[in-house]
Amino acid sequence: MTLRVTGGELRGRKLVTPEGGTTRPTASRVREALFSMLGPIGGVRVLDLCCGCGSLGIEAISRGAESAVFVDDSAAAAEAARVNITTFGIEDRATVLELDVVRAVQRLRADDERFDLVLIDAPYSKAPALVSKLEQILPDLLEPGARVVLEGDRRNPPALPLPLDRERTYRDVMVRLYDAPDEAAVASADSAAGEA
Repeated sequence: MTLRVTGGELRGRKLVTPEGGTTRPTASRVREALFSMLGPIGGVRVLDLCCGCGSLGIEAISRGAESAVFVDDSAAAAEAARVNITTFGIEDRATVLELDVVRAVQRLRADDERFDLVLIDAPYSKAPALVSKLEQILPDLLEPGARVVLEGDRRNPPALPLPLDRERTYRDVMVRLYDAPDEAAVASADSAAGEA
């Protein structure tokens, strides 16, 4: 399957994917629909978890994201992401972490990193269990008003305890878009906690 960037400055560029069937890149039509749901993303900081060849994070950079951190525990996937990043000349906007996703999120939290957009496209069979491990620590990485995109099998979709903005189904794929609380909501919650 030939995979290409669908929009932005890198539109039409071919993505290298790992050999074999260990990764399942997000189909072009789903990526286009996902970024249509998101709207303008100029200047955002992106975290691409279970990145595979990096198609989602690279798509985000192509469409104006300031930077992206790519995480995958597969050596083949991480290498494909590095090759794509180098080929497209976006090394100054991209970091690849070849790590277990939970460990990577813990490290990023310890480094006080924050993101405006988090993309999670785990292997469908593992997605619900992985997301349940992330649900307590992921919010610490979110800027106020950040968004989280979760892709999974519509028959057993993963879910996060964040406000659900919308969800769309594309054949067997379900895409959910979550919103982190904005600054006003965070301040209100902190105030209420202080008064309690």
